[in-house]
Amino acid sequence: VVALAPNVPALYELHFGVPMAGAVLSALNTRLDASTLALTLEQLNAKLIFVDYQFNDVALKALDLLSLKSVKPPHLVGIPECDKSTSSMDCKNISCDLDYNGLLEMGRDDFTIIRPNKECDPISVNYTSGSTGKPKGVIYSHRAAYLNSLADIFRFDMRQMPVFLWTVDMFRCNGWCLTWAMAALGATNICLRNVSAEVIFDSISLHKVTHFCGPPAILNTIAKAPAGNQNPLPFNVNVIIAGSFPYSEILTKVEGLGFNVYHGYGMTEALGPAIVKPWKPELDSTFENEHEKIRNREGLHNLLIEGVDVKDPNTMKSVPSDGKTIGEVMFRSNILMSGYLKNSEVTQEAFRGGWYHTGDLGVRHQNGYIQMKDRGKDIIISGGEAISTLEVEAVLLSHPKVSEAAVVGQPDALLNEVPCAFVKVKEGFGASAEEITNFCGNRLPDHMIPKSIVFGDLPVNFSGKVQKFAIREKVNCSTSLSNC
Repeated sequence: VVALAPNVPALYELHFGVPMAGAVLSALNTRLDASTLALTLEQLNAKLIFVDYQFNDVALKALDLLSLKSVKPPHLVGIPECDKSTSSMDCKNISCDLDYNGLLEMGRDDFTIIRPNKECDPISVNYTSGSTGKPKGVIYSHRAAYLNSLADIFRFDMRQMPVFLWTVDMFRCNGWCLTWAMAALGATNICLRNVSAEVIFDSISLHKVTHFCGPPAILNTIAKAPAGNQNPLPFNVNVIIAGSFPYSEILTKVEGLGFNVYHGYGMTEALGPAIVKPWKPELDSTFENEHEKIRNREGLHNLLIEGVDVKDPNTMKSVPSDGKTIGEVMFRSNILMSGYLKNSEVTQEAFRGGWYHTGDLGVRHQNGYIQMKDRGKDIIISGGEAISTLEVEAVLLSHPKVSEAAVVGQPDALLNEVPCAFVKVKEGFGASAEEITNFCGNRLPDHMIPKSIVFGDLPVNFSGKVQKFAIREKVNCSTSLSNC
């Protein structure tokens, strides 16, 4: 059963209704185009698709594409706007004579829940973002989803009856499995179609929100919001981010507004953030300098994960806990995917040696904390020094005029590679390469300062993630970027 919807109550309810009917849920990225959606529906062999009214057009086009290939399209159930009916929808020859509310009215009070035969049976299929290649269908089991929901409660220090603001997409790892965790805690769910700083502050004031989650960009949204939107918080609010570590200035600003920041690291295959720690300046006070303080220390694994390690992928031996030796971050846990949909070969390679290979590079410190360096294919080796593009991007994104940034390696005859930054400036603002370079020079060591700055739009995929392979191609197309 497929769902194509933003964070609306119907999508939250489907996380319970679909498994209780003995089916497997696949909540899909709402940014998919019609051709990609059609291919995904075909791979899933979908029988039903629930479509929010905002995405009627793309869904109908996808179903038409399936019909042209003589593939039986799934039945369509429309999710209407508020209490409106979808009966007026132009469904052509597609069966969509039911809307979501009408389907619910057909339910029976004496319905018996269809439970899984085994706890390792699938509960959902989530798709990777495709940032490192073609998106893959990731299978979650009932067992893994259950355990990860419990883990969420430990990770995020949640108590009974929290008020959760849905700023993280439910189609991302089933909302990091917080859909189910919130039910376990008797939470109030505040559903949002769109996220903005104004909505976040208003929801906190109106609904007494206690927690919300999302990518690091959500902190930039809060920190850089107009002063008129930054209403005083009635109490501290917990915000959990997962992704590249924001620069300390952003963190300090957000914390000063009354937010407690937790930083996590994970991926679709790990059902969301697998390891999380709170960010506090005093936790970094033992490290040598300001550059060390801003580095990405992802924390320790939680009680429900068997093992998190940084290993040499060839020997499978753990790297020394010296904060310097780089290895691949690996997981071993019951809170991991069952495998990739219809792709056993890639699944076996991902779990080679009994550990899940993340493809991310990192180091381990003496206190056991893992520090992410970069994706294996993104890290820059300049004059023998390993440069994390994530760290440079965090500094760039802290610039008040920068809205998007990506860093890749630019070929250099002397140093092998040097950092090259692609920057998108906020609408209505202007910035020079010298301004950006000087900004970085005050916050990064010399070898990490971008040697070239390119302004303009960044190529992104349907998940909104920057396609670094496209940027690398542009950098490599000429020794002079101006000729690209």
